[in-house]
Amino acid sequence: MPGTSGNGAVTRSTLRQQIADALRDEVLAGRLPPGEAFTVKEIGEQYGVSATPVREALVDLSAQGLLEADQHRGFRVREYSVDDFRGIVEARALVTDGMFLALGEGHKGFQDPADPQIAQALAGVRRRGEEARRAATAGDLNVLIGYDLRFWRELGVLFGNAYLSDFLHRLRLQSWVCAVQRLRRLTDLRGLLWAGHTELVDALNVRDTETARAVVTAYNAHSLALIERLSVD
Repeated sequence: MPGTSGNGAVTRSTLRQQIADALRDEVLAGRLPPGEAFTVKEIGEQYGVSATPVREALVDLSAQGLLEADQHRGFRVREYSVDDFRGIVEARALVTDGMFLALGEGHKGFQDPADPQIAQALAGVRRRGEEARRAATAGDLNVLIGYDLRFWRELGVLFGNAYLSDFLHRLRLQSWVCAVQRLRRLTDLRGLLWAGHTELVDALNVRDTETARAVVTAYNAHSLALIERLSVD
């Protein structure tokens, strides 16, 4: 938790974000399982803060689709079904297809990779992709989620549309919440997790949208097949 500040509004906003981040990490780590219910008071006591920033953080997480309001207990971790996951994957595909289509038509939002600033940004995205690939290969889910979310967030920013980037980030958060509710049951994830981040960014770096779309299509099919299988098992 942050220290004291001369600006109460800034302190509360910072607390709100820190609490939201902490609870989101708890959900993604599987320490707050689906259906887990809690009140504003309980979270406030856990983190030693007042009710207002806690309530605001819980409302934020509800808006992101991670929590649901519970009339008896306040809030609970949302439990996603396989149908929910299918819908999220379909929505992700529509967003990325639109991004790649715009790129193929010369959309100015995704600027020239030859520009030094854009090249530097793409290099950063690729580094995130390399770390995600290593984590996926090793079956390290916690590390993978962190780098994967950063990878897609930073990649989305390069298309120059903040609304689109935020929407894609929300979809990816929701898909991870759904996935971890099943993946956490396994003791060894090596060889099961998608690791095509660098192939995707390399294709986009040369504006090869056909390859980029093929990479994402294969990724979506892989993710859906895995979650469907784990839901049956």
